[in-house]
Amino acid sequence: MTHRRRLRPQGSAVSPRASHSNRETLMTNRTTLDQLRAMDATRAAGLPIDHLAMLLDEVGELKADAKRLADLLNDALHQRFGEAAAASRRAEGKDTGRVRLEADGFEVIADAPKRVEWHQGRLGEAVATIRSWGEDPADYVATEIRVPESRFSAWPPRIRDVFAPARTVATGRPVYSLGRIAA
Repeated sequence: MTHRRRLRPQGSAVSPRASHSNRETLMTNRTTLDQLRAMDATRAAGLPIDHLAMLLDEVGELKADAKRLADLLNDALHQRFGEAAAASRRAEGKDTGRVRLEADGFEVIADAPKRVEWHQGRLGEAVATIRSWGEDPADYVATEIRVPESRFSAWPPRIRDVFAPARTVATGRPVYSLGRIAA
């Protein structure tokens, strides 16, 4: 049994739209993804290991291509709606979070998640200050000296002021979704 595989330049991906017959000419005498789709796990487990390895390689290439395309679309949506989403957040008095926009019969949900980082050294100093006041720092911070954002938001101002120098807030990568608005 001979296994032939068409070599591709490094980084090139197998087109997910390649037809079954086109794949047959690229690779002979091996299991294709189309054939794999029709199998259950038990039948796939019985495939020769070299077939499984080639299928895993092909699936990995498809995943990488899908990720690249998803990133491209997300970047395009950010280019198209990013300024309007930022303006909408400012109008609501916030830098992060979810806003809804309308465009050509679609609702655009633009989410700029909050990404909070804490300076470990300053957190240690803040914990020491709380302890010097006779309070238990465990009431305010996790053992690993990580501060859950929900706790920080609920603290009294005096406690927040002690920890604020150790806290940095940045926005995460914007995420968009589209959904047609019902007429």
